[in-house]
Amino acid sequence: MSKDQEQVSDQAVIDETAENGAEVDSAQVQSTADAQTPEELTLLLEDARAKADEHWDQLVRTQAQMDNLRKRQERELENAHKYALERFVNELLPVRDSMEMGLAAANDENATIDHLREGTALTLKLFSDVMEKFNVVQINPEGQPFDPELHQAMSMQPRSDVPPNTVVIVVQKGYTLNGRLVRPAMVMVSQAEPGQVDEQA
Repeated sequence: MSKDQEQVSDQAVIDETAENGAEVDSAQVQSTADAQTPEELTLLLEDARAKADEHWDQLVRTQAQMDNLRKRQERELENAHKYALERFVNELLPVRDSMEMGLAAANDENATIDHLREGTALTLKLFSDVMEKFNVVQINPEGQPFDPELHQAMSMQPRSDVPPNTVVIVVQKGYTLNGRLVRPAMVMVSQAEPGQVDEQA
């Protein structure tokens, strides 16, 4: 068999093996490599180096993009924590301005109780509007059944005019933020008077 025929035969074996999904025998690869000229091998090497460089550049760029993305997310998260209350503070500033004006009006010689009462009521309404805007809801449970999840009992009072376990006095109002309890309402709760049967028991 001539050298050219041997090369063609070796290449055919490699092609057939590759098509069948099997691993190419190293002797067959070596036989094919021996059949290529030094110029062809140099071209193959340069092509492989160019592809390797291209892949390396892609990897470096991807890593740089990921690093930049991570740093940007860290900055945004830090700013979110740092300035989370900025909108709330901006809404509260008019309330402070109103309180300062009320205090200045109280120091005026011509100030009257009615003017001070009116100014205080307006400031309180302004403050309540801000709280409502940010879903801060007041808990004022007077006359309602005692709820241990929203109320905190300060004391019990024997009462015959209301059912037992009813909130009769709200010492301090409670508040929720977006449905989550921020502060329970401090309350006084009714209990059955001595000798009175608790029908709810």
